[in-house]
Amino acid sequence: MIEGYKCFDKDLINRYGSKFEIGKIYHAEDEIKYHCNGFHMCANLEDTLRYFDAINNPVNIAKVIGYGNINEYDDEYNGFYNMYAVEYLEIISLLSRDEIINYALKLSPERVKRFISLYKLNNDEIELFKEKYNKIPFVMDTIEYYQLGNDKIYQKKI
Repeated sequence: MIEGYKCFDKDLINRYGSKFEIGKIYHAEDEIKYHCNGFHMCANLEDTLRYFDAINNPVNIAKVIGYGNINEYDDEYNGFYNMYAVEYLEIISLLSRDEIINYALKLSPERVKRFISLYKLNNDEIELFKEKYNKIPFVMDTIEYYQLGNDKIYQKKI
């Protein structure tokens, strides 16, 4: 059994067009393989955002439990770990925006960078992250680029 997170669009539809409901358990037939079959979930909330454009579109993030046959996948090149395809997926609850932000504010700088680059923050939330990570230049640059649209932040200085 694995506890984790799954991202959906605003209507609780996954990226393959299947509709989900809170409190239900879903079962995948056949062999479970990450890129082929099974219900996808991630151990880390921020990694679920890899599969949806949460910078430009509203999303829902659910707490989930996966069990049965489980296939783990790590994408070390892009820094995503502990992603799974599971035979059974139980949708426990939806996280509120406050729960998502509070979760992210507890992350290491490397993980918060991933979160900030993938999830649209409002102005008050941007200020919370700036206050907490103000001494970490790469996090501040990520906020400037992804949240505030400063595309000059990563330009080479001549």
